[in-house]
Amino acid sequence: MRVLSAITLAAILAAGPSLANQVSFDGSWKNQKFSLFSTNRYAQQGGTLGVASDDSVSLLYRAVPPSLWPSDTASWTWQVSQGVPGTDLTRKGGDDRNLALYFVFLPQADAERLRGTSVTRLLSNEAVRVLVYVWGGNHSRGEMLPSPYLGARGKTVVLRPSDTGRASERVDLAADYRKAFGGSPDALVGLAVSGDSDDTDSTIRAQVSGLRLN
Repeated sequence: MRVLSAITLAAILAAGPSLANQVSFDGSWKNQKFSLFSTNRYAQQGGTLGVASDDSVSLLYRAVPPSLWPSDTASWTWQVSQGVPGTDLTRKGGDDRNLALYFVFLPQADAERLRGTSVTRLLSNEAVRVLVYVWGGNHSRGEMLPSPYLGARGKTVVLRPSDTGRASERVDLAADYRKAFGGSPDALVGLAVSGDSDDTDSTIRAQVSGLRLN
């Protein structure tokens, strides 16, 4: 019994950092609608998030706990079984995409002061900086584009052009932040996931799983 307990403890300790850095899809994620009559449907279940979008758009957001504010890399797996056609992701009102993952940063002092702020107020704050990693659009992998909604506060990073399939990603948040905004990120305060199909009257069926911060 003692041997089994020791083995179990060793396994837990070995897996600890990975488990601690996994971001679960649970009740802490909140659906932010942009229209009274249009919203996506999200199925949150532990390590997996299902996204269904039918001529609709919305954003699922959660705050990052302070213990993970220093995170400078992220990884996840995503899958698209139905998606939108390729669009121009720099065009406001015409930039549908299958999936987008938002990483929201603030200077440390602002992060402390703005804890608990709604995502809509947070994204409009002049101090915020946002990296948006996208599966969609008619652009090439690795392109960094201006955000049509966030102005100087945000950049879109294309990871996959519009298509279906399954892929695993690992991104260097610190390096992309330097390229997008200069300097180094202070605090990763928020995460969001969205699907956007309202401009092309399309359908999205997709999921995100295994989201981790390091």
